[in-house]
Amino acid sequence: MNNQTNPQQIAIAGAGLLGRLLAWRLRLLGHDITLFEAGKLQPANNTFRAAAFTAAGMIAPLSEAVVSDANVYRMGQFALQCWPEWLKDLPRNTTELFFAKGSLLVAHPQDESELQQFESELNFVVPECRNYQWLSSSDIQNLEPDLSPQFMRGLLLQEEGHLHNREFLQQLGDELIRLGVKVRENNPVETEAQAIYTTAGVEKFDLVIDCRGLGAKTQLKKLRGVRGETLHVETSEIRLHRPVRLMHPRYQLYVVPKPNNRFIIGATQIESEDRSPVTLQSSLELGSALYTLSPAFAEARIIEMDTNLRPAFMDNLPKIFCNPGLIVANGLFRHGYLLAPAVVEQILAEVTQNQRMLFPDLLQTSISG
Repeated sequence: MNNQTNPQQIAIAGAGLLGRLLAWRLRLLGHDITLFEAGKLQPANNTFRAAAFTAAGMIAPLSEAVVSDANVYRMGQFALQCWPEWLKDLPRNTTELFFAKGSLLVAHPQDESELQQFESELNFVVPECRNYQWLSSSDIQNLEPDLSPQFMRGLLLQEEGHLHNREFLQQLGDELIRLGVKVRENNPVETEAQAIYTTAGVEKFDLVIDCRGLGAKTQLKKLRGVRGETLHVETSEIRLHRPVRLMHPRYQLYVVPKPNNRFIIGATQIESEDRSPVTLQSSLELGSALYTLSPAFAEARIIEMDTNLRPAFMDNLPKIFCNPGLIVANGLFRHGYLLAPAVVEQILAEVTQNQRMLFPDLLQTSISG
């Protein structure tokens, strides 16, 4: 552990992705960290969990730049450099966590214009980007031989990767305990400068960092929840080496390989704060689209259907509100694993008073967000 010249007593509210990462990196700098979590640090399936557990763990700056902006692309490039370096600080584990094999975009022959449209939009948003490659049918089969041979053209986005996110969150939770982070589970809180309010009263700290996601809606009035739904299947009949996106006029389905012959499938983005189970329509669309990627998925076993709410502002971009004694970070939307490294590093710069402005666009002057 690095020695910090002036260690602080820091409270972090929320043990989702941002909260865990900040607790970890600040503890490695020598700070005294107390992490407050409304639920469990290691929640079981089918219980209330942070959006980071529902996510697919894609680190896809090219794909997300097309639906956002060039800043997201640049923060995503930073994430691709940051994740492998951070993971070196975890104890060695038999499960590999980070992969930088790119991602593959395919479309049915009648929908190949979607690939052309993607390239046009990418070149418009990030004109300097050339880290992608057009593929023929034989190229696709060489890369992913278990996909259906019907796909005539595809795009390989070389500058993308993915993370085994649930395994990472589990390992990181264990590491926080090992490092001596004080974890206060089942403890919903409210925050203000240098103070945490629990049901038992108020506790004082040198600094409070609020990463509660939608739990911070009482302070961040413009924060909203965006519903996402995922399907988890298990099969040994097919193997994928990288995330695959199926481009379609109505949706863009993604399939991400996970350990133990598991795959996570998602596509839905619904403007609703409804946390109820996956709808029949969504499950049918996800399942039928998955089958068209490879008929071998027909025998896959459905092991989980999951829903969650992603915290987002109106522009779907993250924000950091810095005030004396209080930092509020929120709004990762669906870009959690892509943008979290940039948000964390900017907050670390604020805490350590490092004048290097990594991502100044994230900083806000008012907490009225």
